[in-house]
Amino acid sequence: MTYYFYDMRLDGKPDIPLGTDFEEAVKKWSEIHERAPRIAGTLEEAFDAWERDVLPNYTSGETKKGYAKNLRTLRPAFAQATWDQVDLPTLKAYLRVRTAKTQGNREMAVLSIIWNWSRGEGYTNLPWPAAGMERSRWKNKEEAREFDVTPELFAAVYAEADQVLRDCMDLASATGMRLTDCRQVLLPAGDLLRLKANKTGKKADFDLSLSQVLPELVARRRTYKASHLMLLSTATGRPVSEGMLSDRWDFARAAAAKKAEEAGNHEQAELIRAMYLRDMRKMASNLAESDQGAADLLQHASVALTKKHYRTTATQLKPVR
Repeated sequence: MTYYFYDMRLDGKPDIPLGTDFEEAVKKWSEIHERAPRIAGTLEEAFDAWERDVLPNYTSGETKKGYAKNLRTLRPAFAQATWDQVDLPTLKAYLRVRTAKTQGNREMAVLSIIWNWSRGEGYTNLPWPAAGMERSRWKNKEEAREFDVTPELFAAVYAEADQVLRDCMDLASATGMRLTDCRQVLLPAGDLLRLKANKTGKKADFDLSLSQVLPELVARRRTYKASHLMLLSTATGRPVSEGMLSDRWDFARAAAAKKAEEAGNHEQAELIRAMYLRDMRKMASNLAESDQGAADLLQHASVALTKKHYRTTATQLKPVR
């Protein structure tokens, strides 16, 4: 007796049994085959392989999460296209209709990474359609978000925050750490707070004796009975999650905005509502003594990057006469 199967070995899955009747097996095979999307020779073939073989190798959890999100957005537009169907006008058309303009640029960056990897793996021999077009400004224009965290705005939210959020606000505004690093930086054993940035892998040491707020934070943390080693912690010894910070920030910001409204300060209320917890990193940049000092604090290789996206305070100039 002959048994028929639908071959799934290329997908690394068990073969699908089709039975012993040849005609019925052919019908079932056709149904399965026609229902399955065609990926050979399309970008989906490379998307699938890159997601399986490359994406897991990124050491930064934040990078992996972001790239995976971008890939999910790219798939509906590009997965079933063949390589020769994707040209520069196609990329520009995608960016034009993309409602989240800045995020669309990030998605193009990921598509470029996958495309160039695919060339090395033999999925295509076509160059990236936008190669050499960096100065043509084919991507969406990005405007740096200008927001100055003033002492008044900081104090308004700080007053409504619990100790966990206050500790995070102090840590981020004193060191310029990203929020992921704030959650994951370890409790120091001595007087040096050591950071290994989650996104870049760069290392830095902060001298606690030079800070106005960090020694008290560290001293309080050392009194907690916690099973984890992170600096940020609840008083009951639980590690601080992203959700904990998000919920606490939303609550404190809303309470601070409401107080400002009740006091008749509607402008301040709007500014409070427009402020994000990640703006504490921008606050740290503005508190630095110089542009170079801000770039060093944020671990930027380029001072221009710091000045464009983080350093919002005006340059202090001296009249010449």
